[in-house]
Amino acid sequence: MARTTSKDVARAAGVSQAAVSLVLGDKWRGRVSEPTAQRVRDAARQLGYRPNLAARNLRLGRTRTALLVVPALTNEFFARAYTGAARIAAEHGFGVVLYPSPEGIGPARDPFDSAAAALDGVIASSMAADALAAIRGDELPLVMLDSNPDDSPGAATVNLDLADGMRQITDHLLALGHRRFLHIASAISSWTFEVRAQALTAALRDVPGADLRTVTTELSIDASRAATEAALTAPGPRPTALICDDDFLAVGACKAARRLGLRVPEDLSVTGFDDLTLATAVDPELTTVRLPAEHVGERGMTALLAVLDGRPVSAADLPVQLVMRDSTAPPPAQP
Repeated sequence: MARTTSKDVARAAGVSQAAVSLVLGDKWRGRVSEPTAQRVRDAARQLGYRPNLAARNLRLGRTRTALLVVPALTNEFFARAYTGAARIAAEHGFGVVLYPSPEGIGPARDPFDSAAAALDGVIASSMAADALAAIRGDELPLVMLDSNPDDSPGAATVNLDLADGMRQITDHLLALGHRRFLHIASAISSWTFEVRAQALTAALRDVPGADLRTVTTELSIDASRAATEAALTAPGPRPTALICDDDFLAVGACKAARRLGLRVPEDLSVTGFDDLTLATAVDPELTTVRLPAEHVGERGMTALLAVLDGRPVSAADLPVQLVMRDSTAPPPAQP
């Protein structure tokens, strides 16, 4: 059976081959009407048309491949971000190669003999930024995720409104009556966690009677459990609310509370950040901040496509949402 060509699609849609090329190359806006574009897409689908990507890529000087650099595949957030990026990429005839930085965070080996020759661009999490120099990703069109927009190596940044998320948590706990807080902070040196710490401090700075202590720990359940247990048994008044930098740290904090005979939330409220599947797999379920990870990936890929085409990129932060569950309640009555 002869291969369906763009000429066949043009004939079926009643348009020129140039119009088919514009529509299927996603270059039609402002040059072809929406009804015509839809007619071309419908004809291509009905005929089973598949563009000759090799010939088109050779003509355009592109591989139509993007690299997504993340700290680790074990983190559900980055798996969701990949899903979003791959969805947008597929709509535009691109592929996404997922590259986790070995051992979570740190330098990585070049995944290609020549990244510049094999890729059109890179999307990278700030938590894996150290890998960029090793793979020469900073020499390609680059979009940074969750990164300081004032000090970013990328042509564009895609951020969540993390500060607002921390404000939402703080407002929730203050409304419940809490005034003694313990921040279970990630020991990872990263802009994303610096923003959370700064927002928490700012939110409590002018609250009468508010007390904030901070303990840093590795980003794991066991490390958080040990750090929280030590903090809760330290001299001085015990905090009534634990504000954790992510859901893994929150689960570790809950385990520490149980080991000390404390009930969550009756004796101690605990909050997370991310809203991973883990947040509803524990008992009590976690009050946390939902980060739209798939939307981060979608926005990242959309931004990279805009950079490649020389179009402007939206700088607006993605909104986040407090999800109230059973791990928070008013503080226990003072004796």
